[in-house]
Amino acid sequence: MNLTSHDIIRKPVITEKSMAAMAEKKYTFIVHISANKVQIKKAVEEVFGVKVADVKTMRTLGKTKRVGVHVGKRADQKKAVVTLTEDSKGIEFFEGMQ
Repeated sequence: MNLTSHDIIRKPVITEKSMAAMAEKKYTFIVHISANKVQIKKAVEEVFGVKVADVKTMRTLGKTKRVGVHVGKRADQKKAVVTLTEDSKGIEFFEGMQ
């Protein structure tokens, strides 16, 4: 499967914990479930024009939900916490949110 950089980065995670981590140049994204750390690093560098020092990933299993007698499951997700280098500029998308 050929994934482009915009396919790999699905959406940013906007929570209190992720906003607090931005002071240390750590940004959190929901990424494609099959993307690896090297692909995530290249995608963030290409899309946002920054230098990435480290990528940490985690997979979260989707919750089982019920509506009456029907049982379903939310999709599994993969989150990536991207740490930028010290000399790198911040990601402009997040600048107005802090």
